[in-house]
Amino acid sequence: MGLIARQIEALGIATLCLSSAYSITRAVRPPRASFVDFPLGHTSGRPHALDEQIAMMTEALKGFQDITQSGDIKTLPYEWLADHSWKDAVMQPAAPGAAGAGSDFRLPRFETPQYQFEADAEVADVSCPTCVFLT
Repeated sequence: MGLIARQIEALGIATLCLSSAYSITRAVRPPRASFVDFPLGHTSGRPHALDEQIAMMTEALKGFQDITQSGDIKTLPYEWLADHSWKDAVMQPAAPGAAGAGSDFRLPRFETPQYQFEADAEVADVSCPTCVFLT
């Protein structure tokens, strides 16, 4: 993410990365980034929470104005849960000393593109030069 963003910036195009993995973002040092402390896969908000998603994206995009030093990360003021208990399942092993034994709640991968709405599938262009289809 950071390498690609820096290359795009070198061409004169401003970039902003939206991330929910702070340590990784800090390590790759994109030119500017907005961080939200949400589970991976929910970087732009909760599913079906349109108002929250719009507010988060609006706040994230302010990073183009607010972030003045390359490599800075702006933490957005949103929380998945107030008590951070959601991190227990994804950040902690199932038992002491059982590293990597935590539960995996990811959905299975599909070989074909998945669309939220049928209309999305109808307008998807398989000849898109910048799209990646795994079929």
